[in-house]
Amino acid sequence: MARSPRREALHWAATTPYGKLRGKGRVFYPPQPQEAHVSRTSLVADRSPQELDRLAELAEDVIRRARAAGASQAEVAASIDTGLNVNVRLGEVETVEHTRDRGFGLTVYFGQRKGSASTADLNPDSIQATLEQACAIARYTEEDPAAGLADPARMAREMPDLDLWHPWALDTEEAIALGQQIEAAGRAHAGITNSDGAGVQMGESVSVYANSHGFIGRERGTRHSLSLSLIAGDDEGMQRDYWYDSVRSATDFMTAQALGDKAAERTLSRLDARRLSTRHAPVLFAPEIARGLIGHLVGAVSGGALYRRASFLLDHAGKPVMPGWMNIVERPFIMRGQASGAFDAEGVATRDSALVENGVLARYILGSYSARKMGLESTGNAGGIHNLLIEAGAVDGGKDDFEGMLARLGTGLLVTEVMGQGVNTITGDYSRGAAGFWVENGKIAFPVEEITIAANLRDMFNGILAVGTDVDPRSHVLTGSILVDRMTIAGE
Repeated sequence: MARSPRREALHWAATTPYGKLRGKGRVFYPPQPQEAHVSRTSLVADRSPQELDRLAELAEDVIRRARAAGASQAEVAASIDTGLNVNVRLGEVETVEHTRDRGFGLTVYFGQRKGSASTADLNPDSIQATLEQACAIARYTEEDPAAGLADPARMAREMPDLDLWHPWALDTEEAIALGQQIEAAGRAHAGITNSDGAGVQMGESVSVYANSHGFIGRERGTRHSLSLSLIAGDDEGMQRDYWYDSVRSATDFMTAQALGDKAAERTLSRLDARRLSTRHAPVLFAPEIARGLIGHLVGAVSGGALYRRASFLLDHAGKPVMPGWMNIVERPFIMRGQASGAFDAEGVATRDSALVENGVLARYILGSYSARKMGLESTGNAGGIHNLLIEAGAVDGGKDDFEGMLARLGTGLLVTEVMGQGVNTITGDYSRGAAGFWVENGKIAFPVEEITIAANLRDMFNGILAVGTDVDPRSHVLTGSILVDRMTIAGE
């Protein structure tokens, strides 16, 4: 749901007392393995139920006051986010940041005139001012036939526990020690010459969406991450790469050693990169890049682009957009899923639903406003999608892991990084800077850089030869690597 949080953060520079406690140049390593930090349960009282009650009571009260002020409909989105972010570099603390963000947004409707206002302050005076501003805006806006709350019959009635709440009892010193351990694991590899630092992030969020239909939806979730960026090489050639892990529960993290090894291996593998001559070749998108390719599909079939007639997939519902063996399904109820939820940003119940079925675009991605603009119904996607699962498969019926996908590629380009914004959703033209590896006979031959890959998204989607089983779980778009039959590779 839409939020307008104000960051209330305390920052410490590298001169933080935590750095001084360790002494200049010294690196502290915890006596316990990394799992000791990520598996222990919270030792502090969980106040999320009380915070949710407080937000729900506030939302109900503001909606009553909005109706008393003349609003025919009203909706409120309120949230409280807390977190700890620590960054270390070369064994020393760079930043420690504690955050507590509050967001409160109100939308009122006077008939079909809409007004919205928000604040990051939950005190009564600020809430009253927000209410007055929203009502004043609505009284002066033009009527919009598509404005209004979602259909009351579509409101979610069941709120299953999707296992999204896993507070991480991590104090600042432990976070620093864990970051140092991750960085040390990466820097221990021969050939790694420098570090851009390791990060440890812990986050908790509680939120409420309520509207004048009587709907009150409560959500709470945690999201934690670890990351490391390294540098390899010398004055004649340097390369940088990284790795990260993002989870709902810290018990699901890869180990500090594994993350450091992964970041180092990726960085070292890019040394002595070459440019390619311009050519046409098949292209294999690594899983973390392939999800961006699916993201372009999502953007092209989303309501905002469609009702503005700014999509190359306009009027394509019920038509083939991908090979006949491909299926893409939305799964909102995946346990611990990155985007799991029982309702969307308007309170509409989510449901398992095909987006692409046997290559055919089964539906669009719509909230209530865009659906009304198009004469359709909401698909429960106000605020975005809820876990897209791209089913593994291939034109010949096979299912391959990453090694099998390389073999299927044969000779061509493996893309592990893209850059630039060269994607036109109106025409489908795709042209982006890229880096990765040239593959020959199913084996990685050498790294490549400073190239551009180009095609049209319509041709790329129809030209997908295979989707791997090597799914990257760190995103709400769950896809393995994707093999496209032909693209232009521009180099020297």
